[in-house]
Amino acid sequence: MSVIDTVKSDLTTAMKAGEKERVGTLRMLLSELQKAAKEGSGDELAVLRRERKRRAEAEQAFRGGGREDLAEGEAREALLISAYLPAELDDEQLRDIVARAVSQSGASSPRELGKVMPIAIAEVAGRADGKRVSAQVREALGAA
Repeated sequence: MSVIDTVKSDLTTAMKAGEKERVGTLRMLLSELQKAAKEGSGDELAVLRRERKRRAEAEQAFRGGGREDLAEGEAREALLISAYLPAELDDEQLRDIVARAVSQSGASSPRELGKVMPIAIAEVAGRADGKRVSAQVREALGAA
């Protein structure tokens, strides 16, 4: 079952249950997924990550502006979107992936970050934020 089908099913359930906020979020998510599919970009996980990131950035902006009510709404939307994404890698798993990428690339200094990142990002496959991966790579190269 594709992510679009799952979202459609959850949307129907939320509509029947009268969950207005959930319905709104799921409609937006379904719209973005369908738009990406129509444009030929069938990477549903990329759409989910992008939308989750947008919500996280909006939450930070609202908190910075003193609008806790709006920030909480954005946080709830991000959490709902996260439920459709694969589980995040824990630090130990990420360290293992980065160690293999460093070994595979033959990099030995922080200046060779560009050799390691594509290998690490490909293996992570969206299960960790790029900033986390970059930080782990920098740490591994600094210690190497």
